[in-house]
Amino acid sequence: MADTYLDFIRQRRTFYSLTNASPVSDERIVEVVREVVRHSPSSFNGQTSRVVILLGEEHLKLWTIALEVLKSTFPAQSWDVYEKKLNQRKAAYGTLLLYEDQAVLPSLQAKAPLFKNHVSQFSEHNNAILAGNLWTVLELAGFGANLQHFNPFIDARVTAEWGLPSQWALKAQLVFGTPVEGPNPDKEYGNLDERIFVFGKQ
Repeated sequence: MADTYLDFIRQRRTFYSLTNASPVSDERIVEVVREVVRHSPSSFNGQTSRVVILLGEEHLKLWTIALEVLKSTFPAQSWDVYEKKLNQRKAAYGTLLLYEDQAVLPSLQAKAPLFKNHVSQFSEHNNAILAGNLWTVLELAGFGANLQHFNPFIDARVTAEWGLPSQWALKAQLVFGTPVEGPNPDKEYGNLDERIFVFGKQ
């Protein structure tokens, strides 16, 4: 079982070239996202993460907003590169907006006062775990995916467009679609002996 899970982790890669085709129904996408959100762990069982699923025209709307906002924000000499990147994201099938609900944090601080100064960091950990789980399950469903961070540039427009609570903090955008080509670029791996340290091994 552990080897199977390791295979899933190895298969999760970044795919940038995606089309707006889906190997599964929209209903299935919603189903797997709900299951991942339900079962992903969170510090103090705070369940702080929120996910907005954007499909079809709503997905296109998001990346149109990103194009408009970033064109007016980024320097002209950088825009050509980012315009291409944003249109590449727009060409995909859907996007998951990953949020952390800041309104929940005070109750967690009250629940664990000894850790109150770290609850915000724990919330970030919750979102990172959720993102990794969602990314992996989408690729197991036949999608390619990539994780984007165009926050905080797009936050205000996105919150207004979909009527989201102002207390939700946008952390990432998980873009998914059918891969056009393999993962890009080939991944280089650093020396694990510089990253992993073992004590007490028998």
